[in-house]
Amino acid sequence: MDLDLGLMLVRLALGPMLVVHGLNKVFGSGGLAGTTRWFEHLGLRPAAWHARLAATLEVLAGAAMTLGLLSSVAATAYVGLMAVALATDHRGKGYFVFQGGFEYTIVIGMTAVAMASLGPGRWSLDHLLGIAWVGVGWAVAAVVVGLAGAAALMAACYRPFRAAT
Repeated sequence: MDLDLGLMLVRLALGPMLVVHGLNKVFGSGGLAGTTRWFEHLGLRPAAWHARLAATLEVLAGAAMTLGLLSSVAATAYVGLMAVALATDHRGKGYFVFQGGFEYTIVIGMTAVAMASLGPGRWSLDHLLGIAWVGVGWAVAAVVVGLAGAAALMAACYRPFRAAT
């Protein structure tokens, strides 16, 4: 029972955080237009499409993690989202998040992979529905598929501005 409480607490830390992060892309101070400008600055083209995609994926994956529904699939989305954030926004800024570094993205991504390995616990929709997509294989799949998705997105859509020489 203690493990189930711990897993639920991790889900309640990870899930709502990502939901709010996604909603902020749409309803935050700059709104979707501000997020689009930010994504343009990051080099994600077309920026408006990426702003919507990121916001939607964050809300859906965060809600799934919160509820413990298709948790390993949600973990895969977390890995992909954090990999793209690391590669675009946090790259080259060192480790510490207070300096813009990748500390946050690594912690979030690795915690999501741990959830794919352990599962969401008995206090989850996965348990209620009999979905048992957990274990080492699912954790490895979350990493591989999440990173592959991020790499494909970056290869297809990452076009940073180059300084004129």
